[in-house]
Amino acid sequence: MNSLHRKKVWRENLGSYAFLVPWLLGFLVLTLYPMMYSLYLSFTKFNIRTPPEWIGLRNYLVMFTGTDALPKDERFLNSVFVTFKFVFISVPLKLVFALAVAMLMNKKLKMIGLYRALYYIPTLLGGSVAIAVLWRRLFAGDGLINMILSGVFGLENLPAWISNPKYSLYTLILLAVWQFGSPMIIFLAGLQQIPREYYEASSVDGAGKVRQFLAITLPSLSPIIFFNFVMQMISAFQSFTQAFIVSGGSGGPLDSTMFYSLYLYIKGFGFSEMGYAAAMAWVLLIIIAGLTAISFRASGNLVSYGSGE
Repeated sequence: MNSLHRKKVWRENLGSYAFLVPWLLGFLVLTLYPMMYSLYLSFTKFNIRTPPEWIGLRNYLVMFTGTDALPKDERFLNSVFVTFKFVFISVPLKLVFALAVAMLMNKKLKMIGLYRALYYIPTLLGGSVAIAVLWRRLFAGDGLINMILSGVFGLENLPAWISNPKYSLYTLILLAVWQFGSPMIIFLAGLQQIPREYYEASSVDGAGKVRQFLAITLPSLSPIIFFNFVMQMISAFQSFTQAFIVSGGSGGPLDSTMFYSLYLYIKGFGFSEMGYAAAMAWVLLIIIAGLTAISFRASGNLVSYGSGE
């Protein structure tokens, strides 16, 4: 009886299983297998031309402490520092700017749809090679930025922002903040879900705009702020194109724009150290997963999911 029942269930669900097969094959072949193989490669010395050679934890030891035969990889540690600096400056600034613009776009203005589309364009273009090349020219010693600063404001002896290690990273941070369209759209959707009655009632009680923002807008948007923060943090840790184009693929000047993903690319494809690059990829995964877990842990008292009823 049980056997007949199982056969009947199998026949009834055969169509569903058939639709699952393409996704399952894609997941196993294109996602799970590459991940597991890269984990294996992270414990090997592998340069594509020769078969992987098992070396245990040596790749990981070289990153952080060094071994008796190999010194600690200072460029790796520098790439971690540069990436953390980029992430924890650019992400808060982008979210603040995105929220400010979203609040402006939440007004009832003529042609508001056009304004929203225009403000979203930087997100569509910002990650492209063309914009990175343009950014490099804008902040060059003879670029448009210096022409404006010298011609309009009369400033002299201006640095070449891109080629100066003191300022080069901040030009990339500015580029990242300029791509605020995606979180702006999400903030705008959240703002439109806040009942107007909240603001009307608070106005009757004498609350001003600042008080309304702190007591109504921010608490109501806290889940969206948290979502945007996590998503933008994960994206920022994986930044590659801008640093690659602006620095010419070197991470210069003086490794000041050596993002983690860029150094991973250089080790893997520049020096053919695929095993080391695979280990770096897994370290990055652990960093992102750890910071995401900490964010969720810390969000308990900061994020309100109440219905507002």
